[in-house]
Amino acid sequence: MSAAFVHPSSFVDENVEIGEGTKIWHFCHIQSGARIGMNCSFGQNVNVSNNVQIGDGVKVQNNVSLYEGVILEDYVFCGPSCVFTNDLTPRARFPKGAAGYKKTVVKHDATIGANATIVCGHTIGEYATIAAGAVVTKDVPPHALMAGVPAKQVGWVCECGQVLNGNLACVDCGQKYRADEESLLERAVL
Repeated sequence: MSAAFVHPSSFVDENVEIGEGTKIWHFCHIQSGARIGMNCSFGQNVNVSNNVQIGDGVKVQNNVSLYEGVILEDYVFCGPSCVFTNDLTPRARFPKGAAGYKKTVVKHDATIGANATIVCGHTIGEYATIAAGAVVTKDVPPHALMAGVPAKQVGWVCECGQVLNGNLACVDCGQKYRADEESLLERAVL
């Protein structure tokens, strides 16, 4: 395993943990208290704010800001210019500080598309996919495909990332699932 790589144009504050094999590219800023796992990749112009927690194998594309209160579990993908918030009622005149920030958790293996907005205080379930440009305003179930403004569930997604067909089967890997009215349940026995 190789040491972390930080491009010379990026800034890493004191009291930061960066795991082995992680690559931080041009013009990034990693702020104090951030914890980044192993084998992550951060594209150009990424800001990781104070105390943000990031698991292993996470990919954050260009122009993403991860504000305090955001937790990304292992193997999360954040598309270019996706947006996270951390304050539901921001005012420049009346800043709340860290105590007023809402937590946002993105569970393992979830994908957030380019230019999507994640309103704070919600959890995005494992293997969920947020479509490009969607605005998430509520919790997202595991494996859900969310699209639109505000985002609504429009389907289910396989662990491999493919949208499931009407029979809840994956055309890429062949895996089959079963569902009830509200959630995709464990994989069906083949």
